[in-house]
Amino acid sequence: MNFVASQFPAWVLWSANGLSVLLLLFAASRVAWRQLDGQAANAWLGACVVLLGFWLGRAGLEPGLSFHLLGGTVFTLLMGPALALLALAAVLLGLAAGGQLEWLALGLNFLLSLLPPVLLTSLLLRLAQRRFAANVFVYVFVNAFLCGAASLLLAAACGLTALVLAGAYPLEHVLENALPYYFLLAWSEAFTSGLVLAILVVYRPHWVATFDDARYLDKQ
Repeated sequence: MNFVASQFPAWVLWSANGLSVLLLLFAASRVAWRQLDGQAANAWLGACVVLLGFWLGRAGLEPGLSFHLLGGTVFTLLMGPALALLALAAVLLGLAAGGQLEWLALGLNFLLSLLPPVLLTSLLLRLAQRRFAANVFVYVFVNAFLCGAASLLLAAACGLTALVLAGAYPLEHVLENALPYYFLLAWSEAFTSGLVLAILVVYRPHWVATFDDARYLDKQ
């Protein structure tokens, strides 16, 4: 999404900005900064640059309705949820600094487009670890591929619901002219997430914070 500030009441925008700041401060407090792996951190910074490029190449039909890969699942699996939220927020700030997003709508974009994928990915990762065997295929297919698609659809549902409730677009309009595109984009998100994680767990598993060699490889 690329929400436009004029589509929402001022109190909604400022409340979203305040809540986003609080969430980011909490996320920063949860990161073990001194224990971060230097090589992994450099790779994560590179991931931010790549994602920024993906978002710059987004397509949009109407104000507030844009289509691009989110990267929320990849970032969460790579960095863990706390650091993923900070990294995704940094990408949003980069877009705003470049004039691609409205500063006043940053909090709303963060809460509705980025927070849901991170939360869903974290939840499904924990469920998979409890319910399924420790298997690389489960990690890549369930936690990366399927979760990538589900996370994008969840973010789309949150964003479209917000636009409808704010009166920016009627329900029939978003169901007919926007939602079908998100279903198509979800498969691109799934494929990209699954491919990236499959490559990394094979060649650079130490870059993936949520991948444990002892858990997934020693039992193969």
